[in-house]
Amino acid sequence: MAEIQLRNVSKRWGSFVGVQNFDLTIADQEFLVLLGPSGCGKTTTMRMIAGLEDVTDGEIIVDGTVVNDLEPKDRDISMVFQSYGLYPNMNVYDNIRFPLKVRKVDPATHNERVMRAAEMVELTEFLHRKPAELSGGQRQRVALARAIVREPNVFLMDEPLSNLDAKLRVSTRAQIKNLSHTLKVTTIYVTHDQIEAMTLADRVVIMEKGVVQQVGTPVDIYDKPANTFVASFIGSPAMNLIDGELSGGVFRADNIEVSGLKGPDGKITLGYRAEDARVVPEAAQINAPAYTMELLGDSTMVTVRAGGALVSVKADKDYRAEIGDAVCIEIPSEICHLFDPSTGKRLEG
Repeated sequence: MAEIQLRNVSKRWGSFVGVQNFDLTIADQEFLVLLGPSGCGKTTTMRMIAGLEDVTDGEIIVDGTVVNDLEPKDRDISMVFQSYGLYPNMNVYDNIRFPLKVRKVDPATHNERVMRAAEMVELTEFLHRKPAELSGGQRQRVALARAIVREPNVFLMDEPLSNLDAKLRVSTRAQIKNLSHTLKVTTIYVTHDQIEAMTLADRVVIMEKGVVQQVGTPVDIYDKPANTFVASFIGSPAMNLIDGELSGGVFRADNIEVSGLKGPDGKITLGYRAEDARVVPEAAQINAPAYTMELLGDSTMVTVRAGGALVSVKADKDYRAEIGDAVCIEIPSEICHLFDPSTGKRLEG
């Protein structure tokens, strides 16, 4: 198994900085998710760990050995890509077996290892088929089995679910979670999908423009986002953020007034999550006309305008309102988050 250390790792192309001072230790058997929007540096970080990109500055250490100058084939790492990368002329069995042949593993062990990997991803009845005869979900499972069969120290997964439809994404996500528990291999998983990150990760690294914004468990990041970028990236819907003024513990902006807050007087950004607030029949902290209403099945999402921003609340599934109807939203002070509007950083009150 493997502990991975990234010591102030940076990647630059001329004046463009792809990753800046990435410093983190990934524990043996940990499932770490790199999360962020396109272009944030998460895939570049993974490719440096794999040896597919050179490190500009810093060191990558796997089990105490600096691997900066090692070829990808010498790093004992298996990768699963967004594109399945299967050989169309080979059947499923031979696609799974291929890494063993390339690495000259004892042929006497091939069948047992291939069958074990195929069973883990529920492909034993498809071993004779060619990739063209498989669904997208089945092809991704072949790619997973091909990574498993090598029995590597580290798994790297680069957006492996992004080509799947919504239903397949859920079932394959569950399979990856179960495999991680069974195999107990250090795994680094890249995604822009915060639901994947929250459901799969032991810890999440949130990146923006090559810089790490926050590292923590999914619960830590959800409950205490380090800044407004993290707050606006995590959650479905994202945290509501409202710019206003704080004076004597009272936050005020158009259509909103929240008292009982702890923070410095002056301009401030208040955040709250839609599921933490509730619609009430009488005047409350937010009083505004309904901007829109969305039926979600298990709840109703109501959106109003407050402090110049569109903010939402999750109401009961049977709640109904017309656009323009008065909506009263209760936001207790204990569910509120405060951020510095100039830096975006969280204020601990």
